[in-house]
Amino acid sequence: MSADPSGAANEKDTIMNITRSLNNWRKYRQTVTELGRMSDRELTDLGIGRSDIRRVARTAVGV
Repeated sequence: MSADPSGAANEKDTIMNITRSLNNWRKYRQTVTELGRMSDRELTDLGIGRSDIRRVARTAVGV
């Protein structure tokens, strides 16, 4: 019985996609947390409104 090389490749791609998604989610949450801890003045200095935090975090991740 021979191994199916395409099955192994698909499994590797799936694992890589899950890992990439998890890393992106972590980066998103870290960005939201860090920006959320800033004062309104600090956010304004960066040109970010408090309501823009999630959008900025998505942009940082590249989503």
